[in-house]
This record gives sequence, structure tokens and C-alpha cells, in this order.
Amino acid sequence: MTYRILVVEDQPEISKIITRYLESENYLTDLAQDGFDALKRFNQNTYHLVLLDVMMPGINGFEVLHDIRNISDVPVIMLTAKGEEDDKITGFDTGADDYMVKPFSPKELVRRVKAIIRRVYGDSEEIILNVPPLKLYESSMKLEKNGLEIELTASEFKLLYTLIKHKGQILTREQIIRYAYTEEYDGYDRNIDSLIKRLRHKIEDDPKNPTLILTKYGAGYMFGGDAT
Repeated sequence: MTYRILVVEDQPEISKIITRYLESENYLTDLAQDGFDALKRFNQNTYHLVLLDVMMPGINGFEVLHDIRNISDVPVIMLTAKGEEDDKITGFDTGADDYMVKPFSPKELVRRVKAIIRRVYGDSEEIILNVPPLKLYESSMKLEKNGLEIELTASEFKLLYTLIKHKGQILTREQIIRYAYTEEYDGYDRNIDSLIKRLRHKIEDDPKNPTLILTKYGAGYMFGGDAT
């Protein structure tokens, strides 16, 4: 059973040590050097845990954590050079699972990673996207709404999963095809409209006035909220 970890750290000497220790324990690692890169990678890949530095160029770790928590309950361990209590409280209030202050022992970090993964996943690698009232289970391709299971086809699940992973972003039909289906897709881009219509009938309270899957006319589709 292999777990994938996103390491978000802008100091190369620290990130190299972290990834070396994690990979020695057979974890797969991806490295992001700033907050923007972290969010891009998180939206494009599946991770079981995130190690997230607080102080980074661009956007800080708290902002990255906030965006992650909008779409996922994946465990997050915050890494920071600061030891002030206020920073820890901010991290935990934003949704962090654990907190380590630099300089820290790489061995202790690995032990904490192991403990969280064991607690969260047990013997399962199931990734869950929790966007109330919906909850998606990636491996089993299962959807629940308010705790009740809704049956989806594989195509419908991939479409919904892609929209949720890019929550708040407008996706064109071409982008949806590329992100959700890649070379597997042999239909026309207008077929996406039919899939959207079917999804809305399954997940919206009122399919004619959707609040989950929104149409941005002349642009594409978006999951929830306002694009701005």
C-alpha cells in the first residue's frame, strides 16, 4: 500500500531532507516550492497527506490550507519557523491536523506522518472529497448527498470529480475533457452538456435552478460559488 505526500517547502535544503526521509519509508512525494504551485499540484493529483510550510513567497501556508479545506479533508501538517502560539491556533482553526516548528527532527516528522496516515486511512487508501452536501469517494467512485448514496456512471463521476477538484474555477468543455477523460474520451465536446444535465438531475435540489454545477454562459461550467 503506497501513500502519496505533497511537500510544500520553499527552502531546498529542508525539502530535500524531508523527501529523502519520506521516500526511505516508501512514501511517494511531490515537491511544491510555493503556494501557487502547491494548489496547482493539489488540483491535478491525488494526495493522502500534505506537509505545508507557513512562510512562503506568493501566498502563505494558511491561505493554501484554506483553499485545500474548501474541497478536501486530506490531512495537513503545518511546518513553520515560528513558535508563537497564535500561529499554531491559526493553523488549527483553519483545519491543520498537526504542527511542527523548525528546526525539527526528520525522524519525528516521519513518525507523525505515519501516525496520521494510520489514524485517517487505516488499511484503506480511499480519498474523500467533502463539499457539503456532497461527499465523493475516489477509489470506490461513490457519491453521497446528505449521507444518502447516489448512483453515478463512471463518466458522470469523473466529470463531477473534476469540477469539484477545480471548485470555483470556470472550466471550458475542452478543459473538462482533458482533465476528466484524457485519451479515453471519444465523444464530442457538446456531449459534456448532456452529462452536465444528467448530473444536475441527480444532485441538484432543483435541476432547473442549479446551485452546485453552474453555467457561465460563453465560458463553461463551474462547481459552486462565484468565479470572482
